[in-house]
Amino acid sequence: MDKASADCPYPGCFFCVMKEGNPSKRRASIIKFFRDLPSQDDDGQVLPISGLWNTAMAHPNDPEFIELGIFECMAALIWKGLKNRRWLSHDQNIYIPYYAAHIIGSYTMNMEEFAESAVRAGVIPPLVELLRGRLTWVEQRVAVRALGHLATYPSTFSAIANHGEILELSIQLAMSSLEIVYTHFYQNVDRRISYHCDLLTRGMGGVEMESRKAEEWASQLQCWSLQLINCFAFKPEFLSTICKPDLLVKLPGMWGGLVNENSPAGIGLLRTICHHKYGRGPVASCPGIIEALCNIARSSDDWQYMAIDCLLWLLQDPTTCSKVIDKAVPALLDLTEITTLGDHKKLGDTIVNVLQECLESQGTGRNSISSRVKEEIEEVLSSRQRLKWEKNMPKEDLHIKHAAALVVKLEGNSLFSSGNISGAASKYSEALALCPVRSKKERVVLYSNRAQCYLLLQQPVAAISDATRAICLHNPLNRHAKSLWRRAQAYDMLGLAKESLLDAILFINECSQSNDPDLSLRQNKVPDYAERLVKKQMRAAWLFKDASVKHGGVQCEGDTGHAYGQEADDSEWETASESDIGNDERDELGDDDCDWKTEDERKDKYDKPSMKGSLHSQPRWER
Repeated sequence: MDKASADCPYPGCFFCVMKEGNPSKRRASIIKFFRDLPSQDDDGQVLPISGLWNTAMAHPNDPEFIELGIFECMAALIWKGLKNRRWLSHDQNIYIPYYAAHIIGSYTMNMEEFAESAVRAGVIPPLVELLRGRLTWVEQRVAVRALGHLATYPSTFSAIANHGEILELSIQLAMSSLEIVYTHFYQNVDRRISYHCDLLTRGMGGVEMESRKAEEWASQLQCWSLQLINCFAFKPEFLSTICKPDLLVKLPGMWGGLVNENSPAGIGLLRTICHHKYGRGPVASCPGIIEALCNIARSSDDWQYMAIDCLLWLLQDPTTCSKVIDKAVPALLDLTEITTLGDHKKLGDTIVNVLQECLESQGTGRNSISSRVKEEIEEVLSSRQRLKWEKNMPKEDLHIKHAAALVVKLEGNSLFSSGNISGAASKYSEALALCPVRSKKERVVLYSNRAQCYLLLQQPVAAISDATRAICLHNPLNRHAKSLWRRAQAYDMLGLAKESLLDAILFINECSQSNDPDLSLRQNKVPDYAERLVKKQMRAAWLFKDASVKHGGVQCEGDTGHAYGQEADDSEWETASESDIGNDERDELGDDDCDWKTEDERKDKYDKPSMKGSLHSQPRWER
């Protein structure tokens, strides 16, 4: 251990130790290195620690260092940094507690036996001190990550739970993490701690890069705090601590950031809470949460199924059903056409069954359903009954119903072209009543067209409902570009920036992948109207927006101006076959022709009307 290589000036150099060819000597030298390092005050200690960090990140499942005492060493180094500020400020030692906590987290994220070794090595108390904020938010970030991994395993959770303050601290951090990073780093450019800047940029430098990385790390700080809370939320005895209104009301808005797609985010924690009977009561009693859950349930993001689960569990619980039914049912009614969503099979059928149970429980006195909600549920049940009837109908009768719906739809198109938006909406409603339930593609177009009518009539809630139904009917699910765009605009009208942003991004993604000449991006250029909306919503949904407003920060550049102008884009109406019976049920009914035989005839009949209003910057009408 004391013998360095000929070209190395440092006695006992860790990197020289790692080159030792004799396994037994190498092992003994590493054990001595881990044992002696915390007591040394030599310069250059950060180099081997950063090397260990790289090794832990690259090979987190390698047991060698675990067996040789790395956890004891890292715990001791954190304690040293907390207790000896003179040492911490010397040379580059300020980095060491950060790297040490990161190493603990990396080696415990996959292997339960490693986590057990870490607990035995005493890593929890120093990590808790970092979680308290004894150093800075950067160390809090890696401490909550490591504690979250330790809390994941059954064999080590109790050791975390025995430190009762961990839950309270993680709750405080989840709620305040964005504000902490904003005030301690983002807002005060001239007072940024130099080693924070170095950690965030990793040599790339520049204020802009530091700011971007700070947003990512702030997002991770919140995500990992939520993950740690989520481990406690699986245990009913901790729900009374978690289910406080000040946390619950903020959870739906805690996205956790788009770079943390594996995080449960706030909605994931709500799902865990709603899984327990003791958690559903507080959730149902918090104003705004149910409405937020409804918006997420209608969304097209990765967490959609979590919100749907929450709403279904709340409706199935007789103690919470009456509190949420008026808001939850309209949202779920829009989702009854979903077939498969992630691991959820026949999700639409599950939703219908739960809604039917709600309706039937009305007679038992369990719930109080308004007449409006009752009618909406009965309409969906009637639609399901229609589908059963259609299976036994002669093909000719289905053709007649489909043809009648097509005629009425064309009347609606004509009314829209002439500027009679209300009349067009009525015609689309009439066409939906006539159109066979199995004609999914046709119904997608009808719902999407009616959604546009509702937008122009300044009825965003109705527009969201119809756009969502079109998106759910479409195959593949959540991929109907024009409905995504119309819903994005409707969300914008309601001031729901995050929801609007997600739909606008998905719309652009669909355009980039579409073979439809009406939607495909010319020369890979994002349409101006979509780019404007995305930029607007990114500013409105900026991670530090609330903290900036609270602390008097300036808004991002370009915060003024409307998201979309009055000019129309060049895309055309949807040109898919008017008959999806022919496409979906070809073996039964055969193909139908498109409405117009030539491109010239289509353009002559349906040139887009010249109407004033910002909502016309969008894909054109669907035939």
